[in-house]
Amino acid sequence: MGRTVRVTVRGSFDGLSEAQVAELRAGAAAHDFMNTQYTAEGYLAYDLARPFFTFRFAEVVEGPDEVAAAGVRAQVKAEAWMAEHGYPIKGVSVQTVDMAEVPLGKRGRREASRQP
Repeated sequence: MGRTVRVTVRGSFDGLSEAQVAELRAGAAAHDFMNTQYTAEGYLAYDLARPFFTFRFAEVVEGPDEVAAAGVRAQVKAEAWMAEHGYPIKGVSVQTVDMAEVPLGKRGRREASRQP
């Protein structure tokens, strides 16, 4: 059974042209921070007022030793997507969370205790 890893790749847009800003504004509703999710393809959210972006990825790995590699893969995907679309970026950082290491809340402990 694999372990789910959530990877967050953050950065800033760097010197977008007016046309690029207009393009991003046109698609802003589909990339709202209030509707974020972790997906295999990566969910892009951005705020042009600051101008920051965040990609959120979910990946299943076999063991804890693969968590860091999932972060590297996510960063490569995010940077490739930005380059493919011609968006210059800077200050990229990556955060990985192994969901198997996240403590369960009260509800999660109750549900886990019910499973055989």
